[in-house]
Amino acid sequence: MTQKIIATNKKAYHDFTIEETFDAGVVLEGCEVKSIRNGKITLKDSFARVKNNELWLFNCHINPYTQGNRYNPDPERDRKLLLKKQEIHRIIGKIEVKGYTLVPTKVYLSGQYVKIQLGLAKAKKNHDKREDLKNKAVKKEMDRALNQRA
Repeated sequence: MTQKIIATNKKAYHDFTIEETFDAGVVLEGCEVKSIRNGKITLKDSFARVKNNELWLFNCHINPYTQGNRYNPDPERDRKLLLKKQEIHRIIGKIEVKGYTLVPTKVYLSGQYVKIQLGLAKAKKNHDKREDLKNKAVKKEMDRALNQRA
């Protein structure tokens, strides 16, 4: 099955160390799927949380579909995520015990369905972020040097 990536959350990779990922379906209403297919979704400050043994996505902004009608849903509403019960219980255990958080890393189309990849993440400290930037700069310089040689 082909996957078409719609949006990625670069801020999640900058602010968090992602240790494990889960793919979840999303409960959407009305024209939200059409809007997502057009790329009108923002994951920047969004996160997932457990509520009543269900996973919910918060702060995910989906712009209203332009050709939609007056019944377009609220762009900032909370959306239910669909995962198997065993995965939800495993996530709950890790979040409560080890201090992890759930961050959406990307939104993609799998066939006709909209899926969200969630990352089980721990927050990075400032010195970790600086070290990542240094490593990225060193890698870039090495790539430049190799490309100039060839």
